[in-house]
Amino acid sequence: MNRPVLILLPLLLAAPIALAGPMPQETPGGGLGPLAGLGGSQAPWMIVVLLTFLTLIPALLLSMTPFVRLLIVFHFLRQALGTQTTPTNQTLIGLALVLTFFLMQPVGVQIQQRAIVPLQEGRITPLAAIELGSAPVKTFMLRYARQKDVALFLELAQLPRPHVPGDLSMRVVMPAYMLSEMKAGFQIGAVLFLPFLVIDMVVASITTSVGMMQLPPVVISTPLKLLLFVMVDGWNLLIGSLMRSFG
Repeated sequence: MNRPVLILLPLLLAAPIALAGPMPQETPGGGLGPLAGLGGSQAPWMIVVLLTFLTLIPALLLSMTPFVRLLIVFHFLRQALGTQTTPTNQTLIGLALVLTFFLMQPVGVQIQQRAIVPLQEGRITPLAAIELGSAPVKTFMLRYARQKDVALFLELAQLPRPHVPGDLSMRVVMPAYMLSEMKAGFQIGAVLFLPFLVIDMVVASITTSVGMMQLPPVVISTPLKLLLFVMVDGWNLLIGSLMRSFG
């Protein structure tokens, strides 16, 4: 039975299990066995490593999931509507996280089946679990990483061009994927800005022509943009288009 797939990244999936390992057992003589660690200090080091992984979760989430593209588009939308702080940053980040989990669930299921279950059953080592778990994530990132960005980081890393994309290292795939996601987010945001920019220009030209110099055009254009966005069911259209862009 599959557990709820909430952990998306293979390092975060395999590392806590690998670090925990078997519990230290007492030897017949009353001492701890060889699994107790060097000088009996395994537990403090395990806590340090686990806390380090917790601090890396935001960076890994940003660099290996669609979170970057989603959040960039949402911030462009808020700027285009001219609502300043509505929706709030917490609301936009929460929506981006929910959509990220929705998109990455199939990848999480593959990681669970390929790496976590065999590791829990003791059929593979923790290092093998990390390698097997990183394959679905790499495949996902390669689907959306541009060849131009991959070639750039291959050149910067001074690595030879591989025969198949699967031979690329995560050192190359991760920055190339993140750069591609940022470009895609800015492209969608620029297109999203155009209809609202037209409204701003029309309102500004009308208020100027009738001599309404003391009334800022944004006071009139903002309600019009909100009305247009609500009438066309903008959130449904935007989320649907974003989800299909990862199809």
